[in-house]
Amino acid sequence: MRHLSPFDKFIHNADLALRTLIPGAANKQRPSPASIDSTHYEMDDQERKHAAGLMRINHTGEVCAQALYQGQALTAKLPEVREAMDEAAAEEIDHLVWCEDRITQLGSHTSVLNPAFYGLSFGIGALAGAVSDKVSLGFVAETERQVCKHLTEHMTSLPKQDEKSKKILLQMLDDEAKHATAAIDAGGHKFPLPVRAVMTGLSKVMTKSVYKL
Repeated sequence: MRHLSPFDKFIHNADLALRTLIPGAANKQRPSPASIDSTHYEMDDQERKHAAGLMRINHTGEVCAQALYQGQALTAKLPEVREAMDEAAAEEIDHLVWCEDRITQLGSHTSVLNPAFYGLSFGIGALAGAVSDKVSLGFVAETERQVCKHLTEHMTSLPKQDEKSKKILLQMLDDEAKHATAAIDAGGHKFPLPVRAVMTGLSKVMTKSVYKL
């Protein structure tokens, strides 16, 4: 693998950030699970607004995941860990695009707070990677565990007729669970309860602010 200079790394990460934050800039590898169902399900304005709010949360979660993985890949010590972070980020791009497309279909917009959450997550990821690869992988595992919890809650909260959003979340849930397991199997550190509680608190701040914004 070609050695990248600090300037090369800056350009690479800036490109990834722009692709993550600019609507329509990212390209998916897999078709959206929502495209499998061509049936049109009627929802009233309140139901569409609620569905869009939940999908906006999930989209911002994917923005945070991209930033987290990119920050960790920047400071990870072992080449195989950096490669694993890059691979996971590539897989998460599908989720990002699926959620963005679904939000558009629901007549809404992605969160205006995404740049702030991206920056925060990138910094946390870079710090975790700088501490150790075990901490970095453990952070991935715990983040994915909490994402799985949110996805499960959202599937029950979505309007019952919003089958398209549910299909997206179901596939995301399967992928995120695999990422969490892979991170632990790779040697990720299992975080103690106080650390998990802090992460849960930060997650709640994100979900409450992004639902409307």
